[in-house]
Amino acid sequence: MHPAASVIFFTTASGAGYGLFLALVFSLNLGVWVGTPNNILWTGVIAFILVTSGLLSSMLHLGHPERAWRALSQWRSSWLSREGVLAILTYPPAFLYIFALTYLEKTDGWVIGVGWGAAILCFLTVYSTSMIYKSLKPIAAWANGFTTPVYLLMSITSGLLILHFLGVIFGDISHKFS
Repeated sequence: MHPAASVIFFTTASGAGYGLFLALVFSLNLGVWVGTPNNILWTGVIAFILVTSGLLSSMLHLGHPERAWRALSQWRSSWLSREGVLAILTYPPAFLYIFALTYLEKTDGWVIGVGWGAAILCFLTVYSTSMIYKSLKPIAAWANGFTTPVYLLMSITSGLLILHFLGVIFGDISHKFS
C-alpha cells in the first residue's frame, strides 16, 4: 500500500496542529505554562498553520476538490464528513481563545471555558480522523482497536513536543543541566 503524500502530510500536520492546540490549552488552563501574550499568539498561529495546511492538502487527493463541500452533508453516516464538520467548528472557539488571551489579555472564566471547548473539538476532530482509517476494512493494519488510541496519542505527543520546543525557543523553558 502506498498512500498519497497529501494524505500523509494531512494526517501528520493537522494531527500535530490539533495536538499543539490541545497542549496549549491544557498547559495554560492548568497553570503548567505561563507564556507571554506574544508567545501564546505565535504558538496559536503555528497550530493554525499546521491544521490549515493539513486540511488543505487533504483536498489534493480528492477526485473533484470542487465537490468537497458535499462531504460535509453526510455527517450522520460518514466519519469523513464528521471530521470536516468538526474541523470547521473548531476554528471559531480556537481563534476566540487565542484572541482573548493575547489581545484582550483575559484569562478569566469564559476564556477558560472557550479554551476547553476548542480543546474538546480538537480531540473529537482527531478522533474522527482515526475512525476514517479504522473503518477501512480492506486494510487490516488500520481496521483494528489500536488505530484510534495511536492517532490520539501521536497527535497529543507531537503537540507536546512542539509546545516544549517553542517554550525553549521563546525562553519560557530553560534547559540547564548541572
